[in-house]
Order: sequence, then structure tokens, then C-alpha cells
Amino acid sequence: MGQTVIQKILARASGKDKVQIGEIVFPKAHRVLSHDNSASISQTFKKMGAQRVWNPERIFIALDHAVPPPDSEKAKGHSIIRKFVKDQGIKYFYEGGNGICHQVFVEHLHALPGTVIYGSDSHTTTHGALGGVGIPIGRTEAASIWALGKTWLKVPDTVKISLYGTLRKDVFAKDVILAIIRKLTAEGLSYKAAEFHGDYITKTSISERMTLCNMTAEMGAKAGIVPADTECLQFLKNSNEQIKPVFPDDDAEYSHEVEFDCSEIVPQLACPHKVDNVCDVSELPETRINVALLGTCTNGRLDDLAVAAKILNGKHVSEGVRLLVYPASQKVLEAALDTGYIKTIVKAGGQLNVPACGPCLGAYGGVLAPGEKAISSANRNFKGRMGCKEDTEIFLASPATVVASAVAGEIVPPM
Repeated sequence: MGQTVIQKILARASGKDKVQIGEIVFPKAHRVLSHDNSASISQTFKKMGAQRVWNPERIFIALDHAVPPPDSEKAKGHSIIRKFVKDQGIKYFYEGGNGICHQVFVEHLHALPGTVIYGSDSHTTTHGALGGVGIPIGRTEAASIWALGKTWLKVPDTVKISLYGTLRKDVFAKDVILAIIRKLTAEGLSYKAAEFHGDYITKTSISERMTLCNMTAEMGAKAGIVPADTECLQFLKNSNEQIKPVFPDDDAEYSHEVEFDCSEIVPQLACPHKVDNVCDVSELPETRINVALLGTCTNGRLDDLAVAAKILNGKHVSEGVRLLVYPASQKVLEAALDTGYIKTIVKAGGQLNVPACGPCLGAYGGVLAPGEKAISSANRNFKGRMGCKEDTEIFLASPATVVASAVAGEIVPPM
């Protein structure tokens, strides 16, 4: 049988001609990504007895999880990271305010087809949007890769997800991935890779592909991959690195295949407290909200802010609702300022914040109070995700649904 994309990439990175499903391999890293947790990783690195990182030009660190730091302990962590970066001569360090690690990583053309990217963040799967393999790892693994440049992996099975048709005007990539999670469940891709195919994919932007690959993590995926195509190569046209796309063989062996007619998808909503507790937005009984979160590594890009501005133009956020806006990066923020999207959003009552993760992880910047309900464009909705476990509820939806709900004061589909 032929090889899937992830088999070919892992084989190349491991110095092999082919690899088999279930085989243990030691793929070399193209990049290792981390964020505020780099402080902890650096301590583990030293405890291992390591003195110098294996390659300071292959390590990427961005401060994003607590920016600006809300307390002295997190500020101390940032200080530890800055010192480590300076001492080790790490080339790719992005200070707080540059944006969320996954967005910044892509903007600076670190994600390339055919490469292996390890990241000490569960949503490293995002980087498969550019035809590579983004593999989430733990902090201890990250420390060992800093020292050695590689780690071991078991070659995963691959699920082929074929997407066809044209979306309705009020449906977006977030709705597509929620529909996929609805069918495959939160355990549906446990230690598997997802390969996206179909004519819908060929029409999507890199931003939309990032949304799809980002949330494969919510199904337990080891990686989510969109094989490189013209859209991908055009996006990477200014890269200084050699680009070597990888494609699946015609007779590649998949664990199974699923198909979706995207023209049939309507606005979707993940209800508390599981990401696969999905329904059509129109099916939800009247549900008032307190917070609407627009942003995160899933949906904080320029196209998301454009949708928000279009809906908010001439309208205002409902009384009693806080619309929290976190652009995914400084570049996104600058572009949204240039286009006037930010002015429209703020004029409508949106609260603009520094490009960072914000309340998505529940550490700062808009956490929920007991009893509150939130609708969010983020990727997780388990109890306590936005900082409070006391009777809170988080609903996940597209930016369009989030903003339409902020205007209505209750969860509604975009019009």
C-alpha cells in the first residue's frame, strides 16, 4: 500500500524511505514551538543536565498566554524566558504583544510543507494548514528536543476527511469543523492524523485551513493536515527556505474515510461542557449571554474581524453583554485598524485587547463570574476553561454567530 502525508513526512524527517503504521520513529524537528510555558521548560532543560540548545535557529518562543502578565509570578516567568533566550542565542523570540504563538508562527513563515513542527501547546495541530505536520508535545518532551533536536513517535493511522460543496453565506470554516466534530466525536481522532481533501478545501484560505487543523486537536488528533497546493505555495512565496511539498500516494491506506457535503451545513454550536455536544444554532432554546469572546488562535484573524465589523456596522452590543475582542496578532490588529474594522467594532461596544490568548485559557483578561454564560470563537468549552468552575457555561461558535449573539443579547444564528 502507498503512504499517507504524515507517513511520508515522518519518513523524511527520520531518514527513512518509508514508515509503517505503528512503527516507532525519531523524526528531527524543523521547529520547536513554545510560549509562556518556556519558563518551566527551561528549568527542566537544566535539570536534565543540558547546557546548550541543539540549534538556536530552530527554536521558536512567543509570549502570549499571559500578556501583559496579570501578576508577579507570571511576570517572573517572562523574565526567566527572556534571560534564557539571551543566554542561548535563540533567534526566533517574539515578545508579548506580537500575538498568539500559532498565528505569529504562520505569519513569519515558519510553518512549511513537508516539515515536522513540535509544539508544547495542544493546538500545534494548526500548522498542518501549510502542508506540514504540527505535533503537540509535553513540556518535558520540549526540553529534550531543545537538547537533542528530535524525539520518538509512533506513526499514526490517518483518517481521510473529504469536504465538498459551497458554504451558505452565513456558514464558515468554524461551522464546518464543528459539524465534523459532531459526527466524529471528541475521541474520533485519538492518536490519528486527519488529512483534509475535496473541492471545498481547494477554495479555502490559509486562515480557514488553520481553523480546521486547529480544532482537530479537540478530537484527539496527533496532526491535522491540508496537503500543500497553489494557495499554500502562494502564501509562502517569500519564504527563504526550500519548500518540498508532500502528497499522499493514490493508494495510500487510511484507517477510514468520511465525506461531508458542506452546502448542507448550517451554523453550528458546541454546547456546554463538551466540544462534541454540537447542535444547529437554530435548535437552541432562548439562551441569554453575559460574555462574547472574539479571537484566539482558532478565530482571531483578519477575516474573522471583517465578519464581525460587517455585522456590527450600525449596530451596538446588547446591554449587559461584554464583547471581548482579542486579535490573534499585532499584524492582524494593524491590518484591522487600516481597514476600519477595529473602529467599527469598538464604536459598536466591543472591548479591544492586546493581541494574545486572553480569557480563552481562563488566566486573565475577561474570565467569567459564577453563573455567567459565554459564547466564544475559541476551541474549548469544558467547565472552568474561562476561569470559573462555578455554574458557568461556554458555547463555541463561528465569529459571525458570536457577534450576532452579542448584538441580540442571546445566542442566535447570524443573519
